[in-house]
Amino acid sequence: MIIGIPKEIKNHEYRIGMTPAGVELLVQAGHTCFVQTRAGEGPGFIDDDYKAAGAEILPEAKDVFDKAEMIIKIKEPVGPEFSMMKKGQIWYTYFHLAGDVELTKKTLETGVIAIAYETMEAEDGSLPLLIPMSEVAGRLATVEGAKYLQATYGGRGIFIGGVPATSPAKVVVLGAGIVGKHAAQMAIGLGADVTIMTRNPNRLRAIDEIYRGRMKTLKLNPINIREELKTADLVIGSVLVTGDKAPWIISREMLKGMQKGAVIVDVSIDQGGCCETSKPTTHADPIYEVDGVIHYCVANMPGCVPRTSTFALTNETIPYALEIANKGWKQACKDSRMIYTGLNTVEGKLTYKPVADVFGIPYTPPEEVF
Repeated sequence: MIIGIPKEIKNHEYRIGMTPAGVELLVQAGHTCFVQTRAGEGPGFIDDDYKAAGAEILPEAKDVFDKAEMIIKIKEPVGPEFSMMKKGQIWYTYFHLAGDVELTKKTLETGVIAIAYETMEAEDGSLPLLIPMSEVAGRLATVEGAKYLQATYGGRGIFIGGVPATSPAKVVVLGAGIVGKHAAQMAIGLGADVTIMTRNPNRLRAIDEIYRGRMKTLKLNPINIREELKTADLVIGSVLVTGDKAPWIISREMLKGMQKGAVIVDVSIDQGGCCETSKPTTHADPIYEVDGVIHYCVANMPGCVPRTSTFALTNETIPYALEIANKGWKQACKDSRMIYTGLNTVEGKLTYKPVADVFGIPYTPPEEVF
């Protein structure tokens, strides 16, 4: 199969879809890889690294898109990339369609085969290709939230861990999945006063057994959220419904009870956000304020640590990239539950039901397009 790896063009996105080691595995399996020149500079890979792995370097994105039967990326298509998408071309990347109706329509219009990392589900219900970036995003959420608590950015002027004879910041984490756990762990490590909330009582018990009271646990419900927000300095939203739009669990009304200069980091923004007042921001312009509360809603948080992120993601994506390239997408979907659950669109048909339900777009079961 002919595989293309273009340079990412989303705002301040420095990752690349595949490391040189991943490319080498694809080439060894008999596939042709085209990499856009300088595409790997963000994580520290030069063109010669990809040449040594067996790839051919092409000067422009259009050259890569024109030649490739399969595109391997990090982020969803944006801007000029739409005009370069081809019917029947496989796109293996993050899409997060449920958070963006226009992106969904464009993806359907172009007729590509969209295999989305974020919906590829294992037998146990876990999301292996979402996990590494969720780990990065969770830890970054605490670090970024701590920064914007500084008065320099309009925050409350609180140092997250405090110092002797002062109180640390109160951090409230909504959701106890991969993002939430890593955000809470980072906050505990920095010395914050941490409360984590989820609807899953078994997860709360497990957290309590591990942290023995160092991390407070509460059931996630509107009453508890409202009360905790009143005294929170930093709130991290990490609610996820696989492949679906994130539910709003923080209403505009709740903001009015929060302290001025408090910070909300909405990691759920890729799926539409879990706060009613959230809207996507960029690394270039990451924050805005509503009712005195600072919102950080960057939709590609791990993009600012591209080396860590690219290595972590390639470790998970390469086995399935090989399977798709070796067998073709149809056979790969038949043989692999992971790839089957990642199938979102096929030549203008929407094959992932949660997205169809969100936007009221007709749904086609994947079995009908094989």
